[in-house]
Amino acid sequence: MILARFLPRSNERTIRDLYGTIVAQARATEFYAGYGVPDTVQGRFDLIVLHLVLLLDRLGQTDGAGRNIGQKLFDAFCRDLDANLREMGVGDLAVPKEMRRFAEAFYGRQAAYLAALAAANDRELENAFARNIFHDTGDGPPARLARYARAVRRQLAAQDESALLRSEIVYPSPESIAHE
Repeated sequence: MILARFLPRSNERTIRDLYGTIVAQARATEFYAGYGVPDTVQGRFDLIVLHLVLLLDRLGQTDGAGRNIGQKLFDAFCRDLDANLREMGVGDLAVPKEMRRFAEAFYGRQAAYLAALAAANDRELENAFARNIFHDTGDGPPARLARYARAVRRQLAAQDESALLRSEIVYPSPESIAHE
């Protein structure tokens, strides 16, 4: 059928829905108003990366289908970054350099967050957030964000694998994480 080429495949819809859920969660106003995350392009990037890292980690624990979805999700993230750079007026010749910079930032944060999540205490995760999200300004409570990240990780682990692969992902409400 000729029209089948123009119909979105369910896998593409799943990726779009998963990425949309990540972006929507990262844009929750509580992160900027209550957590002290800078409400800037960089702050929004950092929260998208955090949510993407947590979901990719969960998808990596599934069978081959989950890892495949994870790769496509990362590709969607890269396409979104590229489109946003162009929308902000970055020229065609500068986009690859900026994309390389964003890729280095992503992989650095991913390594730091996953290592910190594997640590026995929250201090390493708080330090990673202080460096990467709060930029060691002393502003914002990295401890609350660390508790949120651990809550996300627990909630994703508890979610059924098939539901994740259908993009039925549920994040905890940022408001539900108490101040200490």
